[in-house]
Amino acid sequence: MQDPYKILGVSKGASQEEIKKAYRKLARELHPDVNPGDAKIEERFKKVSSAYHLLGDAERRKKFDNGEIDADGRETSPFARGSGRAGGFGGGNGDPFGFSGANAEDIFDEIFGKGRGRSGGGFGGFGGERKPQKVKGPNISYELSLDFSEAILGATKRINLASGKSLEVRIPPGSENEQTLRLKGQGMAGMNGGEAGDALIKLHVHPDKTFRREGNDIHCDLAISLPEALLGGSIEVPIVDGKVNMKIPANANSGTKLRLRGKGAPYDRGTKRGDQYVHLTVKLPDERDDELIDFIKEWSEKHPYKTR
Repeated sequence: MQDPYKILGVSKGASQEEIKKAYRKLARELHPDVNPGDAKIEERFKKVSSAYHLLGDAERRKKFDNGEIDADGRETSPFARGSGRAGGFGGGNGDPFGFSGANAEDIFDEIFGKGRGRSGGGFGGFGGERKPQKVKGPNISYELSLDFSEAILGATKRINLASGKSLEVRIPPGSENEQTLRLKGQGMAGMNGGEAGDALIKLHVHPDKTFRREGNDIHCDLAISLPEALLGGSIEVPIVDGKVNMKIPANANSGTKLRLRGKGAPYDRGTKRGDQYVHLTVKLPDERDDELIDFIKEWSEKHPYKTR
């Protein structure tokens, strides 16, 4: 994450007019109309434009200087669980993704002239008639928190942008922690008729008390009683979708792992699912049972066996 002040080549104490002047100079040098077909210059131009979008507006600059937003325009406060609050570049005054306040288009008009399709007009030395090159707008990054079940089963979440605009985001079934979703055309506005950038949404999946994910499989621990361990039987088992009945084999020990086919995480665009593995733990009664202790003493003397 680069410092926007360094990108524009100004000090943190620079005035708004100095910032605008620095941007004008860089825009002259880096504008795609002046450097057609140069991908590296175009990428640098996007960074300069993003930096000016942040610092050219006094209110956004103040938020950045106070640590309320980062260099990408994202809010720096921890996101609330399930809140759907997302940071990111967003203008106000009805321009959620453009250069509100710090209007780059106005500056381009000043530099190249209102009819800047004529490269010779307003920018000396470049004669001839040429159509301005379209430039795609920069992408914007956001973050979104999810519960474990929302990531596994899929969900629709609404995120609130800094501009006040809200978007519905469809979470695909089987989504993973740190996965990034792309919303095409929901980033910053393009220039000269170029298409808008994309919104990149990074998912944060909260750990679950019952389930844990390993690849496309889901694992959970399940306590069973001593009679269930010895005699076996059918018991109710939690799954992400709800609950199912599962058969416990007789003489099941702690550490026994049972599989529920097709109860894991969806994958391959939801056409397949992994499995769920249930790890058994034998749990003795919480309170002392003298009858059980006497029985075990008598039984163990007659039936010794090795455990180690």
